[in-house]
Amino acid sequence: MTVPQPDLQPERSSGAQDRGPLVLALPKGRILKAVTPLLDKAGMAPSPDCLGDDSRKLRFPTQNPNLDVVRVRSFDVATFVASGGAHVGICGADVLMEFDYPEIYAPLDLGIGGCRVSVAQPSSLPHDPQEWARWSEVRVATKYPAITRRFFAARGINANIVHLHGAMELAPMLGLSRLIVDLVDTGSTLRANGLREVETITHITSRLIVNRTALKTRPEEISAIINGFRSAMEAAPSAAQKIKAEQSS
Repeated sequence: MTVPQPDLQPERSSGAQDRGPLVLALPKGRILKAVTPLLDKAGMAPSPDCLGDDSRKLRFPTQNPNLDVVRVRSFDVATFVASGGAHVGICGADVLMEFDYPEIYAPLDLGIGGCRVSVAQPSSLPHDPQEWARWSEVRVATKYPAITRRFFAARGINANIVHLHGAMELAPMLGLSRLIVDLVDTGSTLRANGLREVETITHITSRLIVNRTALKTRPEEISAIINGFRSAMEAAPSAAQKIKAEQSS
């Protein structure tokens, strides 16, 4: 009698590159709220519990049966997409600049989440660009070490980085650094902590990003997602896009 042999085939991967639903990585917080109207108009709105703060779930179905969304930290969106854990994602241009993943293609500027990456210092200190020109090194607290090093290196200054993930405003107050580099929107947090913005490194909006391998292996599905966002933007242009249009007219 022949004894059945166990199946020794490796288990099929459950990663995003399988032929299941596409996976869209969304950042928690203000960008998730800002992108919700676009998702609605594109027919990709996630289940209501994705948008609330009570759910402990991280993966959610959407109106599109071929698309799920995962909710992750904003800084992790690009990593999920670059590594193939998600096919597409939405993240700020600051994240793309910081990590510069070659695996990522960014076809659309969504025009939401507008802010800037800036240098700030204690309000009590004068800001003199000529003084900066004499520096050879400066201590800077930031969660953007790559962006910060490039910015100061272009001015011939070595940035000695204090790498923090939050509460950057405390660093000058507690003697950890002379300057900080952080994301700035209204500047109210800086002012509340005795700091002022002195240099703008770059202006930021959120981008739709795509895994390059997924674009090659599932081109029709990925293109449908891109075109869905493009149509939604044309139907309801964002405030940032309206400003651009006004400036160019």
